[in-house]
Amino acid sequence: MTMTYATGTITDAHGNPMTGDAASIEVYDRALDRLVRFHPEVVDLATSLATADDPVPMANVLFAYLHLMSTDVDDIATATECWRALADADLNEREHLHARAIGAWATGDWVGASRALDEVLYRWPTDMAALMFGHQLDFFLGDAQNLRDRAVRSLREFDPVHPHTEFVRGMVAFGLEESGHYGQALDAGRRAVDANPDDVWAVHAVAHTYEMQGMIDEGIRFMTERAGDWGSGNLFTVHNWWHLALYELEAGRPERSLAIYDAEVHNAESLGVPIEMLDASALLWRLRLDGVDTGGRFGPLAESWAPKAGAQPWYAFNDLHATMAYAGAGRLGDAHTLIRQLDGWLDTASGTNAKMTAEIGLPSCRAVVAFAEERYADAIAELFPIRRVFQHFGGSHAQRDALQRTLLESALRAGRYELARSLTAERLGVRECSVYSWTQRARALRGLGDETAAAQADTTAASYRSRFAAAV
Repeated sequence: MTMTYATGTITDAHGNPMTGDAASIEVYDRALDRLVRFHPEVVDLATSLATADDPVPMANVLFAYLHLMSTDVDDIATATECWRALADADLNEREHLHARAIGAWATGDWVGASRALDEVLYRWPTDMAALMFGHQLDFFLGDAQNLRDRAVRSLREFDPVHPHTEFVRGMVAFGLEESGHYGQALDAGRRAVDANPDDVWAVHAVAHTYEMQGMIDEGIRFMTERAGDWGSGNLFTVHNWWHLALYELEAGRPERSLAIYDAEVHNAESLGVPIEMLDASALLWRLRLDGVDTGGRFGPLAESWAPKAGAQPWYAFNDLHATMAYAGAGRLGDAHTLIRQLDGWLDTASGTNAKMTAEIGLPSCRAVVAFAEERYADAIAELFPIRRVFQHFGGSHAQRDALQRTLLESALRAGRYELARSLTAERLGVRECSVYSWTQRARALRGLGDETAAAQADTTAASYRSRFAAAV
C-alpha cells in the first residue's frame, strides 16, 4: 500500500526538504541533535518516529541508518524492513537518494551506499543525516580521503552560527587526522571540543591526533581533564576509554589499561555489541603481544563474540576481532571454524565485505591464529604482503596498528631481526617518541648482536616512559 504525506516546502532544522508534518519533523530534528552528540536519546527518538502509525520517510531513514551503523549482523533485518517501507512511500528526491543508500548498504554494497550519500550531500550539503552516517561509513571502509573530504565539503556550506557547525568541524578533525594532517586536525578538534564539550567524536579526533604523533603525555592530560564530558552517558564512551587505555599502555602502566578494561571496556554489564567488543579484543590482544598477563579476561570476551561470529559474515573487521578473542582464550578450534566458514562463504559471496574478507580479513585472521599457535613465520607470511593496505578493510590507523604490532612481534619471535629492525625504523620515522617502538628496536638490535645500540634504544624508551608516566 502506498503511503502519502503532506508535501510542500517544509524543511528540517538544516534547511533540507522533508516530507511530513511539522510535529514529526521537530522530533526528527531533536534526534539529529542527539545524534551529533552520540547521546543515547537518539535511539528512543528514532524508535518513536519509526514506530508511529504513519511514519514520515526520514523516520525510516534514520532508524535504518542507526541499525546499519552498529555493524551488527543482527540489525540488518530491521534496516531492510525500513528500506522496504521506503519503497512503498511517497518520497521527495532527497529521500529517494537516502533510500538508495540504505538499500545498497543493507544488501552489502557499502561502497555504493557511500557514493549515494555523496550524491545527497552534493545537492544538500547540510543534510546532517547524510553527513553523519556517510562519515561513519567512510570510517568502516577505511576511506581516509572521503572521511576528510565529505566533512570538509559540508563545513564550508554550514552557517557559521548554526549550533551544529562545530560538530561538523569535529568530523573534519577526524578526517584530517586519518589523512595525516595532524596540525590542522588538532586545531580543528580542539576548537570543536571547546565549542561543545560534549562532542565526544571531536574528543575522539583529538585523542587520535595526539596518539599518532606519540604525544602520549598530552593525550593523557587531555582525556583525563575532560573525562567528565566524555566518560559516561554517551554511545561512544567505550571507544574513548579504549583510547585512554592505549595511552596508559604506552606509558608503561599496563595495570591501568587492565583497570580501564574491567571498569569501562568489557565487563558483565557490557552490551555485547560488536562495535564495543572489538575495542575489548584490540586492547587485550595488544596486552598479550606485550607479554602482559591478562588473567581470564579473554574467556568471557570470546563467549560474548560467539553468537555474533561466523554464521552470516557481514564485516571483516569484526571477524578479525572475534578471532583475536578466540585465539586469546585458547579456543583455537572455534577460531579455525570461523576461518573455514569465512573461506567457504567466499566461494559464492559478493559485495564489499567479500572483497574486504578476501584481501585483508582472512589473511589477518589466519595470522592471529598462527601467532597463537607459535607459527610466527606463517603469521609473517600472511601479514607482510598486505601490511600497506590494511586500511582496505576499515577502521582507523590506531585500530589497525594491532596488525602491525602482530607482524613486528612475529618477526622478533621468529628470529627475523633484520625485518624487525626495519619495521621499528619505519615506526620511529613517524613517531620518534614511541616507547613501544624503541623497546622493540632494542630487542631487534640485541638479536643482531649490537648490544651497544640495543642499550641506547632501551635508554631512550625508558626516558620517554618516565616522561609519559608523569602525566597522571
